[in-house]
Amino acid sequence: MHISTKSLLSLLPLLPLASAVGSAIVQNNCTSPIYLWSVGGSVSSMQTIDPGSSYSETFYYDTTSGGVALKITTTENGLYNGSPQTDYAYTLDTSSGNVFYDISDVFGDPFSGSVVSLVSSDSSCESICWAGGVPPAGSVVRSCQDEADEVLTVCADSC
Repeated sequence: MHISTKSLLSLLPLLPLASAVGSAIVQNNCTSPIYLWSVGGSVSSMQTIDPGSSYSETFYYDTTSGGVALKITTTENGLYNGSPQTDYAYTLDTSSGNVFYDISDVFGDPFSGSVVSLVSSDSSCESICWAGGVPPAGSVVRSCQDEADEVLTVCADSC
């Protein structure tokens, strides 16, 4: 059986991309557990992140909402009782090969008085850091190539 180059090239769009996609990682350096929900078109079950532990999910494009928010509270079931939360949001842009990410607080500042940092595994990408655990005025959105891991650390040592 002979397959022409033209036939093979026509199949390329059907093959998965060979590049690996990075992850959104949440590292808990606090002395108490934190609680996380991954929210896009649906809400995941609550994840407990113990002190010194982390949560990780591979970046993905949510077809319903377009983006994903990792909602983090210091209170068990805090997503459902109005507790202060830090939201680590990302959008994977598969056409450009970039991931866009930011952090914000809702209903208060659960990590006030602690350092909150969002740092890329790719040192050429800009980080976000709240030295006092409280967001600055305005929105700060960063982007990086989608193969990098983006690590949010709560109760970090420093910016």
